[in-house]
Amino acid sequence: MDASMLIDEAVEILKSQIDDTAIIACSGGIDSTVAAVLANKAIGNLLHCVYVDTGFMRKDETEEVREMLTELGLNLKVVDASERFFKHLEGVTEPEHKRKVIGEQFIRVFEEEQVSSGAKYLVQGTIAPDWIESGGGERDVIKSHHNVGGLPDDVDLVIVEPLREFYKDEVRDMAAVLDIPSSNRQPFPGPGLAVRVLGDLTRERTEACREACAIVEEELEAAAEAGLIEIPWQYFAALLPVSSVGVHGDARVYGETVVVRAVRSIDGMSARYSEIPHDVLQKISTRITNTLKGHVNRVVYDITHKPPGTIEWE
Repeated sequence: MDASMLIDEAVEILKSQIDDTAIIACSGGIDSTVAAVLANKAIGNLLHCVYVDTGFMRKDETEEVREMLTELGLNLKVVDASERFFKHLEGVTEPEHKRKVIGEQFIRVFEEEQVSSGAKYLVQGTIAPDWIESGGGERDVIKSHHNVGGLPDDVDLVIVEPLREFYKDEVRDMAAVLDIPSSNRQPFPGPGLAVRVLGDLTRERTEACREACAIVEEELEAAAEAGLIEIPWQYFAALLPVSSVGVHGDARVYGETVVVRAVRSIDGMSARYSEIPHDVLQKISTRITNTLKGHVNRVVYDITHKPPGTIEWE
C-alpha cells in the first residue's frame, strides 16, 4: 500500500476512534508531527497540540518547532516544563529509571492540559519499534520508550496511536506526501538529551551536551553539503560521566568525555556506524574541546553497529 493510501486509511480510523477533544504530544519529530497532521485532518479544531520544553531539547529547537507546527496549521501550545523535569530527575542516573520518570512527567503535564482543554483522548506518535523495543509478552525490554514502557499505570486519558503498526521509513514516506518539513529530519529520542547525558542530569552537563550535539550536526551537515560524506541517518553527541586527565596550556585538568555517534539505517531496528573521514572528525573534536574548554577534554567516535549496541547510548 502506498503512502497516500496509508494516510487515507489512518485518517478514517482516527475519525472512528475520536469523538471528543484530543491532545497530542507534538515534539516536532517526524513521528509525532505526522500523527498530529493526520489527527488534524480527522478531527480539526478538536485537536490540541502540546509541545513540552523539558529542558532537554536541542539547540534552538523550541523556536524552530514552534514555527514549523504553526505553519502546518496546528493548534499549538508551548509548555515550558524544564524546572519540573530537572527537579524530578535530580539524582536519577539509571537509564530505565530516567525513561519512566520522563514518561510519567509527560503524562502529568498532559493531564494538566486536559483540565484546561477538556480533552478525553491523548494521541501519540508511537511507531512499531517503540513498542517492540519496550518489551511485553515474550519480548525482552531493550529500552522503555517514554511513550510506551515509560507510561504510568494510572493514565486518565484514552490513548490513540495512529502510527503504531508503521516503521520509520513508512512514516517518512507519509510525511513526504503530507509536505511536512521534518520528513528528512533525523530521529531524536522522546526523552531528548536526558538519554544523551549519561549520569547526573544537571543543567551544566545538559548544556554541554546540547552544544556538542549542535557542533556534530553542523559539521556533518556541512560535510554532506560539500560532498565529503553521505548524510547519516542519525548523528549526535553524548556526554559520558568519565573524567580523564587533560592539558590546558601548562595546567593539568580533569574533563569529561564526549562520544560522537553517526549511523546508517532504514527503520532504526538495525544500524551500521557511518565511516566519517578523519579530517571531519578532527574538526568536530577541535570545535567541541575548544567550545567546552574546562568541561570536556576528550572526544571519541563510536564504531559500534546495532546490534550489538543501540543507536542511542541509553
